[in-house]
Formats: sequence, C-alpha cells, structure tokens
Amino acid sequence: MTAPDSRSETALAPTDARAVLVVVDVQNDFLPGGSLAVQDGHAVVPVINRLAGQFTHVVITQDWHTPGHISFASSHAGKQPFETTTLAYGTQVLWPDHCIQGSEGAALAADLAIPHAQLIIRKGFHPGVDSYSAFMEADRTTSTGLAAYLKARGLSRVFVTGLATDFCVAWTALDARQAGFETWVIEDACRAIDADGSLTKAWSDMTAAGVGRIRAADLG
Repeated sequence: MTAPDSRSETALAPTDARAVLVVVDVQNDFLPGGSLAVQDGHAVVPVINRLAGQFTHVVITQDWHTPGHISFASSHAGKQPFETTTLAYGTQVLWPDHCIQGSEGAALAADLAIPHAQLIIRKGFHPGVDSYSAFMEADRTTSTGLAAYLKARGLSRVFVTGLATDFCVAWTALDARQAGFETWVIEDACRAIDADGSLTKAWSDMTAAGVGRIRAADLG
C-alpha cells in the first residue's frame, strides 16, 4: 500500500470521483448530554456539514447495539464502565450502555445535515461482538461489507471524520488502509475520548499505517 501524500492537490480533491467522506458515529449518545459523551463532540457537526457539501459520495455510520450488549459494563457483574474484560476475541473495554437500537441516543445528531449521503452502515448489532470500525467488527473476522461496497463503486480515497478519534475513527482509518484504500483523517472534524494516552497511540498507529492527517482547510 502506498501512503498518501498529505498535501497533494489531486489526492485532496473532494470532487475526485474516487473520493468518499465517511462520517463516523455522530450520534446523540456521543454528544454532550449523551451516555458516552465525547468532550466537545458537538463541534464536529458544522465542520462535517461543510465538508459533506464538497463531496459527491458520503457514507455515514451508526453504532447500533442490542440491549444487554456484551460491550456494556452493565452486562458483566461487578464491572464498571471503562474497565476491561477478556472475551473470545480479546480484551474488551466496557462502556456505559449507549446507542441502543431505536433509542434517541442512537439517533444521528439532529443538526447533521447530509441529505445526499448514499449509505448508512450500522455496526455493533451482533450482541456478542463489539464494533468500532466501519469496515470490520472487533473479532477481526466479521466484515460490515463497506470495503466491497466502496470498491464496487470505484471509490478508493477515503476521508474519515466523526467520533471518537481514538476509537471508531482510528479503527475505521486503519481498516481502510488494510483494505487498500488511500486514507485521510480530517483532524478538526473529529474529537477524541483520550483515555490513558489513547489519542497519542491512535495517531501513532495511524501514521505508521500510512494514514494521512489533514484539516478541513486543506480541502479548500
């Protein structure tokens, strides 16, 4: 895989027919007042709305958990949110109940205005597997089908935005690279949880994988 040149005019052109904007989990439970609020999460909405107007192709993701999901601390006796447990597929961070299917918390932010979005990918709906990435679930074997969808449509340049930088955005960007896409994270269109150095690690991992780090202004 060839790493993207983060200042190439061609690579950064959102009007390129191969470019797609991926908007990750801009949902009420991740916004201020939500059960798993990302600090300053609401600030991404106007930035993403402006960016989306530059892209012909937009994909949105929604966390979409069943009640009693295995990733919820409430599903594990004696466990508290943000502790970890070991599941069949590895270490799992345990979260407050969030983004339960059909709930107000799972709804996309009311001010998110992307009527031309062409696909909504719902993830995390398997009760026994968490899912951060828009491409692969946390067991690393279950695909969401997004890679095949993008490839079928000739979309090869992926620009990632949303919540949270150090979890669902980073996992999405890393999996996009693994799937062979040129990948960019638009830094000011994301916000992070940043727990125990998670943000620094996420950027380190993304840089090592060849993910480009840009800002909205770089797209003109």
